[in-house]
Amino acid sequence: MADGDGDWARLVKCRVCRQPAIIDLRRHNANFCVDHFLRYCDQQVAKAIDEFEMLRPGERALVAVSGGKDSLAIWDLLVRAGWEADGLYVGLGIGDYSEASAGYARRFAAERGLALVEIDLRADHGYDVPTAAAVTRRVPCSACGLSKRHLFDRAALDGGYDALVTGHNLDDEAAVLYGNTMRWQTDYLARQRPVLPAGPGFPRKVKPLVRLTERETAAYCVLRGIDYLVEECPMAAGNKHLAYKEALNEMELRSPGSKADFYFGFLARAADRFEAGARRDDLGACRSCGGPAESELCAFCRLVERAAGAEPVPVELRR
Repeated sequence: MADGDGDWARLVKCRVCRQPAIIDLRRHNANFCVDHFLRYCDQQVAKAIDEFEMLRPGERALVAVSGGKDSLAIWDLLVRAGWEADGLYVGLGIGDYSEASAGYARRFAAERGLALVEIDLRADHGYDVPTAAAVTRRVPCSACGLSKRHLFDRAALDGGYDALVTGHNLDDEAAVLYGNTMRWQTDYLARQRPVLPAGPGFPRKVKPLVRLTERETAAYCVLRGIDYLVEECPMAAGNKHLAYKEALNEMELRSPGSKADFYFGFLARAADRFEAGARRDDLGACRSCGGPAESELCAFCRLVERAAGAEPVPVELRR
């Protein structure tokens, strides 16, 4: 897990106990053994929850899981810390990729005796992401994100959960912030905080992984024996978010800690300037689902109207 050859682990010692280290964290100028790295992950998540008041004792959380490393890692971290947390998986209908991701989520839950709520776009709403992308003539990530946001919110509210947890890590948040800042998308910047409070039709949304990087969550899964989906979504090719990550990775390589400085600097010094844009009290109710809507129908129900019942589009035709 460390950069360099196989002699690294024999030469470098854990900062805490001086036993052989298994990972180096350059932004902290630290190396850790297995036990102290896992403890570090526990502490970073606990610090994020406490610092941003994400969860309170006795509350129930619903974790949006994809079968990937980040969502399974945060579900595991929350359960280990004693939080009551169920999982939520949304089947997006992206061919073999969705079948595989569902398998990882189901096995993780079954092996640990955890509850997993499942929603299937095609079975429950009459469409899938490849078909919706073709019908709307928009990039697949647009239909995917819209569908997940609506279904995540609805499942959390209908299930009586106190918070919806997502697996966004520091790399994710820094990349989104980078893109939103480049275009000065103030409405999005207003919702860049690691906690979005509950509102009419919206659950509280929290991101407890914001203090851990993608590399760290991958290492956590390996050390905890968590099997996860490694492949990227086949429909994400060309996603600008991936390009922003690559640019920030270059900066991080040259200046360790840049991502954390960028993201947490924004939270400390600039996020308050966009506070007003986060308020959504002026929304009406969708005539179809009753959820928050800017017009007679919410964006999700408009998508359902257009895509439900359409001839399914094979994934390979949308790549």
